[in-house]
Amino acid sequence: MNQVKEAKKLLDEADAVLIGAAAGLSTAAGLDYAGQRFQQHFSDYIEKYGMTDMYSAGFYPFQTLEEKWAYWSRHVLLNRYGESLPLYQDLYNLVKDKEYFVMTTNVDGQFEKAGFDQERLFEIQGNYGEFQCSVPCHQEVYSNEEAIKKMVKASQNLKIPSELIPYCPRCQAPMNMHLRIDSTFVETTLWHQEQEALQKFVERYEDKKLVLLELGVGYNTPTIIKYPFERMTIYFPNVSLIRLNIEDKPKKGIITINQDIKEVLAAWKE
Repeated sequence: MNQVKEAKKLLDEADAVLIGAAAGLSTAAGLDYAGQRFQQHFSDYIEKYGMTDMYSAGFYPFQTLEEKWAYWSRHVLLNRYGESLPLYQDLYNLVKDKEYFVMTTNVDGQFEKAGFDQERLFEIQGNYGEFQCSVPCHQEVYSNEEAIKKMVKASQNLKIPSELIPYCPRCQAPMNMHLRIDSTFVETTLWHQEQEALQKFVERYEDKKLVLLELGVGYNTPTIIKYPFERMTIYFPNVSLIRLNIEDKPKKGIITINQDIKEVLAAWKE
């Protein structure tokens, strides 16, 4: 039995599935942060600022907030407020009738769009759809869809009008994206509830047939998903780990599939 079929059999027989997803999943789904997609949507930024990809562009030291938000509003509109991607819908259809939970470092909102239950989703690193205070003076976040769309519409010469710069409603400091970039990341009450829900899910199924489905997780932040998943397969004999990543090397006790995620999910559909 080849690995793709073996993995599907494990999923079919599982009591529960814990999905661990990172950037490789969204890249496979079409949200590529570099190459042709970046050149298509950010050619003016490449020309002016010498940017090479959307990930590193997020750390660019813009001299003004007008420039910063002109970039970020376009970035967020492109990567957060587009359509639900078919690959995520295929993933949802794979697990929707099972007990499942999702932990993800992705911030693009694709799990929510595909229909995954928000109460079974832990977005560890934040969400493009939210602002937070840059200080932060309080532990709350704010939906940004309306503000982002206004910025994009009003942007000229790679700047937004000053009146559209978002400021904290409490302390009036500039807002930031709700992303875990440094120690100022806001862990809201909901964030902690999601973390607790994940822990309870693992405790409920750790002694049963629990399948860990790791999708596109690299070594940028391996301590969040990759290493904990490996430890679980060591400590709990009924836990199985399926790892989909083109670059990962096989490890004993782990089903490592070095194929495109889209191809594997298509095979599982058949």
